[in-house]
Amino acid sequence: MLAESTTFPLDITKTRLQLHGESSSTRGPTNAFRVASEIVKTDGLFGLYMGLSPAVLRHMFYTPIRIVGYEYLRNNYVGNDSVLGKAFIGGTSGVIAQVVASPADLVKVRMQADGRLVSKGFRPRYTGPFDALKKIVRVEGLVGLWQGVLPNVQRAFLVNMGELACYDQAKRFVVQNHVCDDNVYAHTLASIMSGLSATALSCPADVVKTRMMNQASGQEVTYRNSYDCLVKTIRYEGLRALWKGFFPTWARLGPWQFVFWVSYEKLRRIVGFSSF
Repeated sequence: MLAESTTFPLDITKTRLQLHGESSSTRGPTNAFRVASEIVKTDGLFGLYMGLSPAVLRHMFYTPIRIVGYEYLRNNYVGNDSVLGKAFIGGTSGVIAQVVASPADLVKVRMQADGRLVSKGFRPRYTGPFDALKKIVRVEGLVGLWQGVLPNVQRAFLVNMGELACYDQAKRFVVQNHVCDDNVYAHTLASIMSGLSATALSCPADVVKTRMMNQASGQEVTYRNSYDCLVKTIRYEGLRALWKGFFPTWARLGPWQFVFWVSYEKLRRIVGFSSF
C-alpha cells in the first residue's frame, strides 16, 4: 500500500496516456508531462490520486498472493538455479493473483479514465469505488467485474515473469558476485533491473488491458476482444502505440519496486524470516 500510494500519480499518467488516441479528438502527439499537466490543470493536484482507493484495495489481495505464491513454488518445486522455472512460476503466481484482484483493478481504471470526462464538462460515471462496484454489477452483471480479465491476466503473467524472476535472479547475481552484500544497495539494483524487464515485457499487454477495461459492456463496443484491440491499435496508431506510457510505467515500476522490496525485505528480517 505504501509503494502504491507513493507512485500513484505516475500510474494515472500512464493510464491516461494509454487511452490517448482512442478517439479522433485525442489523436496527435502527446507525452507524459503534458498528460500530467492537463490532469493538474483540470482536476487539481488531487486529480493525480483519482482511483487510489481501489488501487490500494487491489494490492491487499494481488501482492500477497503473487509474492507468497512465488516464494512457496520456488522453494518447494523449482529451486534457485532454474531461471526458466522461476520465470514460469512468477508468471503463474501473477495470473492467480490477478484473477482474484481483477474487479478492484477494473474500478481503478474506470475511475482514472473518468477524469477525461470531467475535463470535457461531463459528469464522472462514478462517485467512488463502492459506487463504481454497485453500478458495474447493476448494469453489466456480476461478470462485468471481470471485464478485460483476459488481457489483464496476460499482462500479469508477463509483468510478474519479468519482475519476480528478474528481481530474484538479479539480487542473487549481485550478492554472489560480491558487487555488494544483501542490503538496501543490492535491493535497489535488483529492483531497477526487474522494473526495466517487467515494463518491456508487459507494456503492450498493459495498453490492451487498459483499453479493454475502460469500455463498458452493453454500450457501443470499440473492441470485440483483446486481439481486436491489438489489431486496431496497431492499424490506427502504429506499432509504437503498444508502448504508450512506457517511460511513466518504468518510472513508476522502479520507485514502486524500490519502496516495496526494501520495506518487504526489512520487515521479513524484523519478524525473523530469511531474505527473499
